[in-house]
Amino acid sequence: MQATAYTYDAETHSGSVLLDDGTPVPFDAPAFNAGGLRLLRPGQRVRIETEGKGDSLRITLITLQTF
Repeated sequence: MQATAYTYDAETHSGSVLLDDGTPVPFDAPAFNAGGLRLLRPGQRVRIETEGKGDSLRITLITLQTF
């Protein structure tokens, strides 16, 4: 699934993304670290892997979207 980086805190390695429908979804340090990223800037397109649905949707991996 693709999304757009919305917020990112470099100290905690956590933040949030916006799904293409505008829904914000938070991510935590384990999801950020699993993708091997070092930095994330708001507005960057990212690829995410999730588990759960609705209010229990959780990001398990976040990486940069590349073509």
